[in-house]
Amino acid sequence: MVRRLGVAVVGFGWMGRVHTQAYQRVTHHFPELPVRPELVTVAEEVPGRAEEAAARFGFASTTRDWREVVTDPRVHAVSITAPNFLHREIGVAMAEAGKHIWIEKPVGLTAGDAGAVADAVAKAGVQGTVGFNYRNAPAVAYARDLVASGELGTVTHVRIRLLSDYAAHPDGALTWRYERARGGSGVLGDLASHGVDLARFLLGDITALAADTAVFIPERARPAGATAGHTLATGGDLGPVENEDYVNCLLRFASGARGVLEASRVSVGEQNNYGFEVHGTRGAVFWDYRRMGELGVSRGTSYQDQPVATVFVGPGHGEYGAFQPGAANAMGYDDLKVVEAGNFLRSVAEGVAHGPTLADAVHSAAALDAMTRSAALGTWVGLG
Repeated sequence: MVRRLGVAVVGFGWMGRVHTQAYQRVTHHFPELPVRPELVTVAEEVPGRAEEAAARFGFASTTRDWREVVTDPRVHAVSITAPNFLHREIGVAMAEAGKHIWIEKPVGLTAGDAGAVADAVAKAGVQGTVGFNYRNAPAVAYARDLVASGELGTVTHVRIRLLSDYAAHPDGALTWRYERARGGSGVLGDLASHGVDLARFLLGDITALAADTAVFIPERARPAGATAGHTLATGGDLGPVENEDYVNCLLRFASGARGVLEASRVSVGEQNNYGFEVHGTRGAVFWDYRRMGELGVSRGTSYQDQPVATVFVGPGHGEYGAFQPGAANAMGYDDLKVVEAGNFLRSVAEGVAHGPTLADAVHSAAALDAMTRSAALGTWVGLG
């Protein structure tokens, strides 16, 4: 028997909209789910934004105070898409109230924040899913299968890149994202957190790292009013950018493999240039998010001059079959969040975690903290 699950969305910027749309689409793609999400309430402090969301998407009620969601008996599961500095407080409060949570990365500002939410989820016996969406790409799932099966031989090294221009404009407003107290470690939390999760998803645990960071746009103008996304602001008072625009990092894995991770939010000419190359003793795989449904695969026994074939993913690769009936039909970013919503609801229904968990968020956050320490000390830092 299918049962209704009352859901709330806390924070209705772009990501809140993405979560909401995922809830509305999820049962079309995963009709076998034993629960059906019902949009109960949306919480957003910016005046008028929650009401606009309700009118557009059909939430039954609105509030400007997320604390009202904590005590709302209609709500059984919550999407937490508020700014990073609120993740810990909201996540702990929702879990302690017995509500399942789907929370966006990086789950707070530090590993301590992520750990506090993880502890609250564990103690309450609720489910917690984290927004590491890039691992949901069918080509990424296929790459992981190839690594795990030994098709590439012993993995020797990986390169992971997350390069973007969303903060490249010097007139970008000085929002919370650029403050240490509210935005945490800048591009580390924004993008490198995804890179760490991909690294662990593909190759296993990271044991040590050495990082270098930089701020390339040291000042920005303060916005005059409420902002959404990456708003431009001119004429306002200038303030300092307190967190990182760029990071590059060397990685060592428990398996003995080596890695390089690079992330930037100020790379002019780069729009969502995310991807990886995994090299083994007999082969390699290559993935570019902008060509999400393709995976470059080199395998065989030639070693030298061994060719690379482009594989178009299809049914049988990850959750591709829930969206398209045949290979090479395109999927998009929002589809990855629908997969995430499906995993979240399946976790709630079965009481068993599906997809990335708070434990994964803690591992990612610990690596980000280690990157910050390494950049400050100029040395390798161990993990775990």
